[in-house]
Amino acid sequence: MERAIVHMDLDTFFVSCERLVNSELQGIPLIIGGGDRGVVSSCSYEARTFGVRSAMPMKMALRLCPQARVVKGDMELYSKMSHTVTEVIEESAPLMEKASIDEFYLDLTGMDRFFGAYKWTNELGARIEKETGLPISYALSVNKTVSKIGTGESKPHGHREISPLDVQSFLNPLSIKKIPMVGKATFELFSRVGIRTIGTLSEMPVEVLQQMIGKNGADLWKKANGIDNTPVIPFSERKSISKERTFSSDTMDVAEVKSLLSGMAEQLAHQLRSEKWLTSTVVVKIRYANFDTETKQCKISYTSSDHTLARVALDLFNKLYTRRMRLRLVGLRLTDLVPGSYQMSLFEDSAQLISLYQAMDNIKNRFGKDAVGRAVGFNFSR
Repeated sequence: MERAIVHMDLDTFFVSCERLVNSELQGIPLIIGGGDRGVVSSCSYEARTFGVRSAMPMKMALRLCPQARVVKGDMELYSKMSHTVTEVIEESAPLMEKASIDEFYLDLTGMDRFFGAYKWTNELGARIEKETGLPISYALSVNKTVSKIGTGESKPHGHREISPLDVQSFLNPLSIKKIPMVGKATFELFSRVGIRTIGTLSEMPVEVLQQMIGKNGADLWKKANGIDNTPVIPFSERKSISKERTFSSDTMDVAEVKSLLSGMAEQLAHQLRSEKWLTSTVVVKIRYANFDTETKQCKISYTSSDHTLARVALDLFNKLYTRRMRLRLVGLRLTDLVPGSYQMSLFEDSAQLISLYQAMDNIKNRFGKDAVGRAVGFNFSR
């Protein structure tokens, strides 16, 4: 049976949410982001015509489009609207995967026998827009890769169906940059040898691609040929992540405990970014030598940054540890999670700090979580 996979993506999601609550923002260049040292988290299509892009330093964005209106961003609002859209889809779709705060995959395989899958998808898209007021683009095809590329080619506010017979003719003329796993470095590498379109890439021998980029070469060849067997993974909302340490012997060494908390914050923040979550609640737990257990929590703006989480965790510990007794256990829990990328959380952080975290994450992903870390928590977070 041919698979029927839908990819849905809310158009300029942050921008659309802001325009729902403030009609004065309609039709003007709009940038969502932090201050002068921050980066662009999202921008309207009106701003994009001037060259503004996500993750661009704010100073550069405002030089390109000085007339743009800048809004700091409201993750509480975005999370609420994302949850509303999720509920609408869950009520109807037989199988849904929430890929991010504004992106969804649906598996409609077999529905053609009862009701046209594309007609059903159009009706769902219309219902989402009616009930939320948010514009959405989507595409229906045989797998995740083709559907996602189809959605990208349909934006803004468009939709399409790519039949099995039309997959290769649809993909061939497109730039290889349209393939989700192709980044800037890979594109430049292939461009130097004349591989710029998906059609050209699809005709290359797999062995050549593997020599050029390693084991990912085979996966890239499959995607260029419209092959992707990745399943749609049923959605389940993760509630929290946590770490605890029971000391081998009870301790009153506050410096050691704080170092341990900092290390926990760094490890949990890396996990958030790896799994594409943001958190808004930090909980610190301590257990005294007599087994008395106490916790203290704090609500914060949605984030996945080490320095923010470590600072809040240490502040909570200072307020929580009030008895001059030895500690048996310390723990850190991050809860109230929402899907979202690290860049969404950095409304105030600088482009340099983003680059630092990205570099550290790359090193950890390649060489292990203990390969690099902050000195304050490195020795005690192993």
